[in-house]
Amino acid sequence: MTRIAVVGSGYMGGGMAQVFALGGHDVVISDVTAEIAASNLERIRTETEQFEQQGLFAAGATAVIAERITAAQSIEDAVVDAEFIEEAVPERIEIKHETLRRISRANPAAVIGSNTSTISIAKLAEAVEHPERFLGVHFSNPAPFVPGVELIPHPTTAESAIVAAEALIVGSGKIGARVKDATGFVLNRLQYALFHEATQLVDEGVATPEDIDAIVRSTFGFRLPFFGPFAIADMAGLDVYAFCYASLQSDFPERFATPAILAERIERGELGTKTGAGFRAIEPERIPELVAYRNRAYAKMKELLDELGPSPFDEPAGKVR
Repeated sequence: MTRIAVVGSGYMGGGMAQVFALGGHDVVISDVTAEIAASNLERIRTETEQFEQQGLFAAGATAVIAERITAAQSIEDAVVDAEFIEEAVPERIEIKHETLRRISRANPAAVIGSNTSTISIAKLAEAVEHPERFLGVHFSNPAPFVPGVELIPHPTTAESAIVAAEALIVGSGKIGARVKDATGFVLNRLQYALFHEATQLVDEGVATPEDIDAIVRSTFGFRLPFFGPFAIADMAGLDVYAFCYASLQSDFPERFATPAILAERIERGELGTKTGAGFRAIEPERIPELVAYRNRAYAKMKELLDELGPSPFDEPAGKVR
């Protein structure tokens, strides 16, 4: 697919338009009015120039964006010839339904993705003509720099539509992951679970928001760019996780009940990398390679953090770096 339309040209829509254009596609953006779309196109071009000057985009990105992204007079004009359409309007189902009706009437064949982060894909599909071509394609903010994208089919999404969206995402330099159409999908289920527990710790007087942020970003959060929670558990040892759950249950028996899928693996003697089996499979002979990668990755992350210095949240006010 080479002709892309993005409906909703705010910061998320604009960021996705940049991603697709820099991935080699022609992109048409649209919004409530032609004037808003034209204004956002100017913002996109200005941002791109700034990103190129800051070294965040490759040299020549400004010229590519100027050539490949255009603004349409209407939603219908934007989508009529598109092969893929990304809906990025505000997170209200009535707005999305009306927009998806307009999109699907104007173009009966294109694959349609929605950038919703919370609304059921099946419910959104009710407004789409030929809903088998519709799925969630959920970017994270800021879209140009966060690589992961959730791909969320509803029960009747055609496999061909999923494959086409996946190829577009990967071809644009992103990492696509398929997830089921469940409330919160994966990203927000995990993100809000962490936030909820963090608020509990503050309410209980265990630590301040500042100290909790420091712990998260400098301990387990430090690992997360390289390994997800299952890989981290396998490397720590699933039996160790079970012991920790037992300890947590002394005060929080329901909140930290041992997950059944953890107990089942331990029962089978699958304790993670030290036994060669856990949640993630890895050949025993590759464990030294894994350890070497882990150590190198963490050392490089520390170098990067030292180079960047603290964020404005953590740097004293008025200090100039």
